[in-house]
Amino acid sequence: MVAGIGYVISAVGYAFLLLLLLTVRKSGLAKYLLILATATTSIWSCLPFLASPLSVEKLLLFDNIKNLFWLLFLASCLKDNFKNIRQVLARKETWLILCLPLVAIGTSVTGLFAANWQFLLQTTIALEFLVLLEVIYRQSGENRWSLKPLIVYLAVISIFDFVTFANALMVDQIHAYYLAARGYIYVALIPFLILAIRRVKNWGVEIYISREVVLHSTLLMVAGGYLLLMALVGYAVKYMGGEWDATIQIVLVFLSLTLLATLFLSTSFRTGIKVFITKHFFANQFDYRQEWVKLTQCLENVESDKTNVYLTALQGFLQAIEYQSGSLFKYQHGELIKMADVEHGVLNQDESQVLLALSQFFMHKAWIVDINELRTQPYHYVGLKINHALLNQARFQIIVPLYRDSELWGLVTMLGCDNTTKKLNWELRDYINAVSAQVSNFLFHQQAAKELAENAQFAAFARMSAFVLHDLKNVLAQIDLILCNAEQHKNNPEFIEDTFETLHHTKARMDKMLNQLTEKNTNQTSSQSLVELSQCISQVIEQRCASFLPKPQLIVTSETDVVLDKEKFSNVMYHLVSNAQQATKDDGKVEVVLEQSANEKHMLVKIIDNGSGMSEDFIQTRLFTPFDTTKGNAGMGIGAFDAKMFLQKMGGQLIVESQPGLGSTFILRIPV
Repeated sequence: MVAGIGYVISAVGYAFLLLLLLTVRKSGLAKYLLILATATTSIWSCLPFLASPLSVEKLLLFDNIKNLFWLLFLASCLKDNFKNIRQVLARKETWLILCLPLVAIGTSVTGLFAANWQFLLQTTIALEFLVLLEVIYRQSGENRWSLKPLIVYLAVISIFDFVTFANALMVDQIHAYYLAARGYIYVALIPFLILAIRRVKNWGVEIYISREVVLHSTLLMVAGGYLLLMALVGYAVKYMGGEWDATIQIVLVFLSLTLLATLFLSTSFRTGIKVFITKHFFANQFDYRQEWVKLTQCLENVESDKTNVYLTALQGFLQAIEYQSGSLFKYQHGELIKMADVEHGVLNQDESQVLLALSQFFMHKAWIVDINELRTQPYHYVGLKINHALLNQARFQIIVPLYRDSELWGLVTMLGCDNTTKKLNWELRDYINAVSAQVSNFLFHQQAAKELAENAQFAAFARMSAFVLHDLKNVLAQIDLILCNAEQHKNNPEFIEDTFETLHHTKARMDKMLNQLTEKNTNQTSSQSLVELSQCISQVIEQRCASFLPKPQLIVTSETDVVLDKEKFSNVMYHLVSNAQQATKDDGKVEVVLEQSANEKHMLVKIIDNGSGMSEDFIQTRLFTPFDTTKGNAGMGIGAFDAKMFLQKMGGQLIVESQPGLGSTFILRIPV
């Protein structure tokens, strides 16, 4: 009776595996040979019922037929490039492998050998299996991990057969205990065979078992294990309980069944087991690597400022789960503002109320909402208060909240067609959360980039205004110089002529500055020409700096003409000379020395003063920093910075040497 149950279970198990193999549409030699071997094993399991009464000859005959097909299958596994059965049978090695089972079948049918010789032959076949498995394992290479379950499956069966027939060889008969155990052992090893089939891709066999079947099978196994444990506890109670054993057993059985029913009726318990099985025993619904690449490519479509980044973000969501319509809303001051739309249209009143109610829910819980699930299983959304009559009018299924710094920023609604609508399970939730994080980063990054660009425009305009104001100070200095000399020289025709020339030049400069402000252009046009530096510097000193003390002295050691923007150079010289005058006492000294460099490749303009001087730290950290001034409201802090930029643009250099209390030297290296 016990043996029969094992063989029945084995027959059912291998028949079920055979049905799974027959449902595979892909063709392949390994698949067909595996079907033959599985079918033979299933028929072999029915042997106690098909060949009753069972004799040793019948048992060995069916054993050898089963071994023949499994050895043929292993022969096909020795190489990966077999296309059909003819190529396998054309090899001498294949017939060498099949020789022993064919001889064993012949001896079982004809009865030529005694039982002991047949037991010896069966023992040898078991050893052949082990040797062949060792060869396959050694030469498997990268496929070793995939073939391990198959190796374990056949190795355990071969070892058991070897022990069975080796024992029979010694005692001249097969022990009944071994025969009774064979069915159970074959059933217990089926998972290894299934695992091998799923792992080895070149067999062309892909077995699919639904997650619901695995869930229910797991629950039955858990229940069986639990009941077995309770039976052992009950046996211990009976053994040790004395006169209370029957009462305690009844109470224990009742409480055990109550606990088991409670667990199985618990939705959270079933859901937890289902999620665990799906996560650890099934392939993911999505190929995250491919989906990540597709999403990245979709978000890279933002080519210009005119591109609607909100529409791009919405399309990223829709593409990720293959939905056709949706909308993206921004939540602001208790209202939803539509930022993008794909085939959805204007919200009706019911939809607006639903989304506003969900917005309140999203402020406390960052959950993705499935409207279909909300209709049928509202208890999943604890704390969500909504009029369920409004849900029937909603033209969206999935609502995804978007957060910025843990605060609700907006939400996305999506709807698929009949063929693409997906059930919102744990995996889809995790996937959408990953997509939401990526799209949110893209969206907020684009917003930050836009704000940064706007701030940069304002900063550029402010910088341009500062330079214009700096130039206005120069214009004002020229006008002050005219007014200071007007009383003394107002009747001098040459002074009047110089005054009109200065005013004409001042007007031209102001027109240029106004055009620069109007056109919002920070880059001034440069008009370069061949300039005699001594003459240009002398004009700056006489026209702009002569009215202030100490009066600068120009010393020309050697000179050659250079090409530069004369007006810009004049402004730079005025700023630097003026700064030297302001840093020096009235009885001090300011000199402008003009000379050529030793290699005659540069003109050196040295502005030397014996004023207050500067520290090395000030020169390194503050001198050339724009808008950093030591003059308070009287300065703009861009004179030295402007001079340095002017020289760098023309390939020159501004060198500063200074010591506190001893004075400073500014050296302008101008390329010839």
